[in-house]
Amino acid sequence: MPNINLSAMVTENRNNASENIDCASTIEILQIINNEDKQVALAVEKQLTYIANAVDAISNAFLNHGRLIYLGAGTSGRLGILDASECPPTYGTLPEQVIGLIAGGKPAIFKAVENAEDSPQLAINDLKRINFSAKDILVGIAASGRTPYVIGGMQYAKSLGATVVSLCCNPNAPMINLANIAITPIVGAEVITGSSRMKAGTAQKMILNMLTTASMIKIGKVYGNLMVDVEATNAKLVERQISIVMQATDCNRDIAITTLNQCNQHCKTAILMILAGLTAQQAKTKLEQNNGFIRKTLVQNNI
Repeated sequence: MPNINLSAMVTENRNNASENIDCASTIEILQIINNEDKQVALAVEKQLTYIANAVDAISNAFLNHGRLIYLGAGTSGRLGILDASECPPTYGTLPEQVIGLIAGGKPAIFKAVENAEDSPQLAINDLKRINFSAKDILVGIAASGRTPYVIGGMQYAKSLGATVVSLCCNPNAPMINLANIAITPIVGAEVITGSSRMKAGTAQKMILNMLTTASMIKIGKVYGNLMVDVEATNAKLVERQISIVMQATDCNRDIAITTLNQCNQHCKTAILMILAGLTAQQAKTKLEQNNGFIRKTLVQNNI
């Protein structure tokens, strides 16, 4: 087994604020956790420039038929899979546009497969399996910044000439030196020593939200603040589509439903049909000519 110096990792340090948490009352325990959690957003704020650089790289990749691939182990891997899985219903993306890979594969989503994270080759195999290429973006996620599985994947991605992003919570971590873009929110020691699913995990979740949300905005999947490419895959999302069309156009419910039916429940097309007075085919064509951007289409047509 390799000798890992945990004392060199901020995320493994002992937190003075919670040293006696086992003696605290329930409300005191929760106050300690809450006070520590308040520091997370401030740590993320310090990384906004690097997050913006990653968003620009990701959105450019999307516009050039590239993909966003998350790579992680344990909690970090599960967070990547969670973010990837939410993109298709929210933004109408293809399942392969954003992919989450986790050390140990599908079983590790539900149950820890801890030794899998120690194999760099497993990551290379996983990336080869999805035909990872230079036009894709790899985001390596690991609170520690030293997970061999993630490092192996990052090294392989770099060897292909792909843009590589690191997301970790320890300064001077090995992952940082491998990245083209390094995002490093320093959230400090955890309430429970080494439990990086807490503050570190929260910071990672916030940043993954930013990466995909901002990238989807930049490729035209948001109009105003409305998710206009949402797919109606269940009853709630059917209602959401209707509500979005009504809010975007100030039309009534009946018009929204009728228009959505005319364009096969394509929210973005329905909005343009109403705002520009177009048929479903006309609206679809104009959106295609403007890469799916509603606002650009409206400006082009003086609306």
